[in-house]
Amino acid sequence: MTTPEIAFLPPLAAEDTALVALLTELVNTVYAKAEAGLWAGSADRTNAAEMAGLVRAGEIAVARLGGDAVGSVRIQRLTEDLGEFGLLAASPEVRGAGIGRELVRFAEDHWRAAGCTRMQLELLVPREWTHPSKEFLAQWYTRLGYRVVETSTIDGPHPELAPLLATPCDFLIWHKDLG
Repeated sequence: MTTPEIAFLPPLAAEDTALVALLTELVNTVYAKAEAGLWAGSADRTNAAEMAGLVRAGEIAVARLGGDAVGSVRIQRLTEDLGEFGLLAASPEVRGAGIGRELVRFAEDHWRAAGCTRMQLELLVPREWTHPSKEFLAQWYTRLGYRVVETSTIDGPHPELAPLLATPCDFLIWHKDLG
């Protein structure tokens, strides 16, 4: 596999409507499969306005192969010592090529260099049944060194989303020591 080139998008890239649409569609396509059955009705993970805002804030990094965007991740600082990644998505066409792993590594390296000692991610999982994508992600995050530090419901951090759930879910917060 060719290692992807990964970089933060410059804030002005928020004005590139084609790029913002591509990233929005990528995230929504990946999350539609990864969260199938969790939401009542259609529930896109993001929209163009939100994605443009995240790009403008300097929080979106993109992985490119041969100049084509094949993955993206949101990277933000939560506290002085805690960074977070989310909205992780790799194009289905390159699934298994290590794009996700490289995006996570990029996020971890970024926050380690900025003085963070821990990294966080969030994972929503069904409570009463097993979701293949969520099981895969839980195993993958564990292999990458992440551990669940908190289990709750989505009501606390995202109360606006709770009524949209089609099934009871646990909201897992994972951490990794960056030391």
